[in-house]
Amino acid sequence: YNLRDLTWKTVPYLRRNLGVVFQDFQLLTDRNVNNNLKFVLKATGWKDEKLMDEKIADVLDKVGLKSKGFKMTYEMSGGEQQRVDIARALLNSPKLILADEPTGNLDPETSDEIMNLLIHIARDYGTSVVMATHDYIVIQKYPARMVRTEGGRVIDNATIVH
Repeated sequence: YNLRDLTWKTVPYLRRNLGVVFQDFQLLTDRNVNNNLKFVLKATGWKDEKLMDEKIADVLDKVGLKSKGFKMTYEMSGGEQQRVDIARALLNSPKLILADEPTGNLDPETSDEIMNLLIHIARDYGTSVVMATHDYIVIQKYPARMVRTEGGRVIDNATIVH
């Protein structure tokens, strides 16, 4: 997509190629994992129940939650909830995932698991991941291209290597 040519008419098409991972998960607590994901599929125009169930099983398998679809989200650990959030971001096979502090509410061990999952998604599924973080340890531990901003301006743009 050329963002310079973006119009209001093309925004819905752009959204279909984006996945978003939230720091605070934004899961619906009144329904189980499968129904959280099905809600998103229906909202984006999916109608076939069998295809929806297959897609949900696929993304849950990709994030390591194959057997957790019938669990209520409030019964899950923070790491599991973040995996559901990542599964939700994968539903429409996005070309780009925007991850806002995906490790911000997690302990160090779970943060490592989530970072490794995002790396796996980028490498194995060809999905680009852009992540916002304030955690310098994460930046050091998982080297990649880094763009640092301050006051709405780019102040550093480099590739971090070990």
